[in-house]
Amino acid sequence: MRSKTLKFGKGFRVAFDVRKAQAAEMVIAPGGSEGGPDNRHRGADQWLFVVSGSGVAIVEGRRVPLKAGTLLVIEKCERHEVRNTGRELLQTLNFYYPPALDADGEPKGPGRG
Repeated sequence: MRSKTLKFGKGFRVAFDVRKAQAAEMVIAPGGSEGGPDNRHRGADQWLFVVSGSGVAIVEGRRVPLKAGTLLVIEKCERHEVRNTGRELLQTLNFYYPPALDADGEPKGPGRG
């Protein structure tokens, strides 16, 4: 068993990973974004849960509104970007299957871009 209290400070942080999955917190400041038109995880699905704030995810050109309680699954190979369109921090909890990123947010292993 593993446990951790998340702080949801600005930026991207891997909480921890186990054999086949990874948890990370991603916090985007108002007006900011993560990813971009070429951002994708070739070998991993990303489950994004919005803890607080609001924004939009652009997945394969489709806009998906984000608000607290939204759960979005970005399947492997789908190009995506997450933008904060609100006035407060956009706080998200993300799960990658299999683990896709190292502690610095760089691609690793099967999820490598």
